[in-house]
Amino acid sequence: MIIGRLVGWVLIALAFMVLGHDLLQYLSTGELQFILLGELWYNLFPEALNLAQAIVQRYLFPSLWDPVILTFLLWPAWFDFFVPGVVLILLFRKRKNRKRDR
Repeated sequence: MIIGRLVGWVLIALAFMVLGHDLLQYLSTGELQFILLGELWYNLFPEALNLAQAIVQRYLFPSLWDPVILTFLLWPAWFDFFVPGVVLILLFRKRKNRKRDR
């Protein structure tokens, strides 16, 4: 349970860091443009993105890359980190122990 919440909070922290980067770019250029997840991945690890595409298309399911994974790669990176983070925090939240009335 705690691992799920921890991963969720890390994803939300990453979302705010990427959003902060986008806002700093806006302040310096005057143009608000969000970095896409695929662009961020390519800037950090270009070989890993190409390798992931090759593995998915050759060994897993070829049509999984184009409509599914490519869609996520074309969304803003902060959104791709924020939504799963919130979902994980909600799924692994602490629940109150409820006493059953008998």
